[in-house]
Amino acid sequence: MTEQRIGIIDIGSNSIRLVIYERTSGGAHRVIDGSKRAARLSDQLDEDGAFPSRTIDELVDMINHFRLICAHHRTGLIRAVATAAIRNAANRTVVLHQIEAKTGLPIELLSGEEEAGYGFLGMINSMDIQNGFLIDIGGGSTEVSLFKDRTLVQAVSFPFGCVSMTRRFAKGGLLSDQQLRELEQHVTEYVEREDWMKTTPGLPLIGVGGTVRALGKVHQAHIKYPFESTNNYPILGQSTDDLFELLRKEPLEKRSKMPGLSKDRVDIIVPGIAILRTIYRLIGASHYIVCAAGLRDGLFYATRFPERPRLDDVLTYSVNNLAALHPEAPMQHTSQVNRIVLSLMDTLQSQVRNPVQARQLIDVASILHRIGASIDYYDYRKHTFYLMINSHINGLSHVELLVCAAIASFKGKNRVKQIAAAYKPMLSEEDVNDVCKLGTLLQLAIALDRSETQAIGKLHIEIAGGKLHLRAIRAEGMLSVERKEVDALAGDFKKVWGLIPVLHSPDHR
Repeated sequence: MTEQRIGIIDIGSNSIRLVIYERTSGGAHRVIDGSKRAARLSDQLDEDGAFPSRTIDELVDMINHFRLICAHHRTGLIRAVATAAIRNAANRTVVLHQIEAKTGLPIELLSGEEEAGYGFLGMINSMDIQNGFLIDIGGGSTEVSLFKDRTLVQAVSFPFGCVSMTRRFAKGGLLSDQQLRELEQHVTEYVEREDWMKTTPGLPLIGVGGTVRALGKVHQAHIKYPFESTNNYPILGQSTDDLFELLRKEPLEKRSKMPGLSKDRVDIIVPGIAILRTIYRLIGASHYIVCAAGLRDGLFYATRFPERPRLDDVLTYSVNNLAALHPEAPMQHTSQVNRIVLSLMDTLQSQVRNPVQARQLIDVASILHRIGASIDYYDYRKHTFYLMINSHINGLSHVELLVCAAIASFKGKNRVKQIAAAYKPMLSEEDVNDVCKLGTLLQLAIALDRSETQAIGKLHIEIAGGKLHLRAIRAEGMLSVERKEVDALAGDFKKVWGLIPVLHSPDHR
């Protein structure tokens, strides 16, 4: 791919979406624009299962509108796909032909298996998870996949979704006990034809798509969750059941005022969660995990990296991508800080709780600690924290991300306590202590390249006599700037590590 901007148009059963991805001059990828239009295509089929001319004209108008947005951004490639609603339409050939003729865009009609495959790719490239089930409840279909060792093993597409099930069992969005039993029986009949779905109980059920994201947002609002991200958000089965019953009993007028629930999902959220719960029980899942990525993300990766669309290391990719989006941070300096802090970590690992996790978090924090300077150098720590918790750093839990951002922006224990108070009860006292230790360690690594000249070529680190002896085996100059910075930090370092850091003058003999 040589195109710098890629537009993805997803013609779904419930909505039609556009996302435009850009490749920056530094090689990073980001979303620069997006648009969504409610469609409810599954509701617009006539008695013969075909789309009327009026609906086709509306589709053409909407896609032409998206094409204009893409043209405004000088998008080099537009990839448009259609899923269940058009796939199941009796006149799908006519629909696709008219859209292409009137918009100039070829529309890929994805099979259920292809839709599941792209959804899996979007999910696996945004989460560090080895095994599980994946579910995507759309408007007119539901895709379920099994993956092991981050590889798709099996997938199926069921011909029902939140819109079609609302139309069949819950007109107006209200689902009685009898209608719920009928819906669950309908789902069960399809699942029981797929023997593989019952052979691996105890795995998490990861959800992509609007239904599960809506569940995550409503659940977070309901429990007053302090962190604004649904990606990699776990929900227990009982919590989902309780929230489902709460939503089901509410009339639409009250349901529409539920915090976290968008107006275009008020009537379809209950049937959607009913599908989710039924499949959850039938496969014997351990818990739910909400994933913010999905089909469109998978299409982007498949288009941008056709030879190797699946990422080997989700965390490393997203960290490097975020760093590349903020090139104002001096790369040679941050690389030097990263190298030094990992050497310090290896020496002091016996003094930290969970050294493997600690090394991973300080690795990420050291790479990203200066990205806030792209907003304002004088307060870059505050901006670094904001950017980290509001960016796509995939592969970390919400608590790990908060801890990591607090390490990168460390400025003292009082600041860490303020963060812990703002995100109560996510961060424990142990987490606060970890941030103070690792944050101070990062500050020592920064001090050891304070001149930002990478003067220390190799560092020998030794603990002796209550001191952390730092000897530059290879160095340029006398390191006077670095030594003064280390001395200034010594008191704070001793408080949390019980050691006094000493940077010895290099021996140039």
